[in-house]
Amino acid sequence: MRRIVILLFIGSIIACGGEKKSLIGETEFQKKMNSEFKDASISPLKKKDLKKFEGLDFFKYDSVFVVKAILKRTPESEFFKMRTTTDRVSEERVFGVVTFNLNGENFNLNIYQGKENMETIGLEDYLFLPFIDDTNGVTTYGGGRYIDLRIPEGDTMVIDFNSAYNPYCAYNEKYSCPIVPRENYLATEVKAGVKAFKKH
Repeated sequence: MRRIVILLFIGSIIACGGEKKSLIGETEFQKKMNSEFKDASISPLKKKDLKKFEGLDFFKYDSVFVVKAILKRTPESEFFKMRTTTDRVSEERVFGVVTFNLNGENFNLNIYQGKENMETIGLEDYLFLPFIDDTNGVTTYGGGRYIDLRIPEGDTMVIDFNSAYNPYCAYNEKYSCPIVPRENYLATEVKAGVKAFKKH
């Protein structure tokens, strides 16, 4: 009987060890994304891709792509219908324009605020920064990437391009994703964040 108990104890240690396999990722953002994509209940991956999923491909974290931006708010901007990859449209407004220096050049990007988010508890201060750059279609998703932000207290904000992620439609065409407006093009290579997904 004692031998059986010992064997069961050893077996439980081995099993627990397997379950505690560390998540792949260099940063907390990367680990969180890999955890969410591995979770079948919330993952955007197709079943065949989920079965073989071991982790997303990321650029190596680079502090060069963490920029301090000046925010010029546009409180009088009106809502418009932002096109998506399906027939759905997303009601958005330009919350403001951010100006920052990246790779030795100055850039401006529009930051958007969604009407639906403004009316959703917990997302009232959520801002949406979609962008396209010169890596698209080469090392990153051709349709551009997104960054999630929150409304700052002042007129400056930190933008971390290492947290740039792909829209869900990059993994599964069933999703409806906002199309990045052309004015949010960065004429440089943003080698940070999530890379293009290699489908199986």
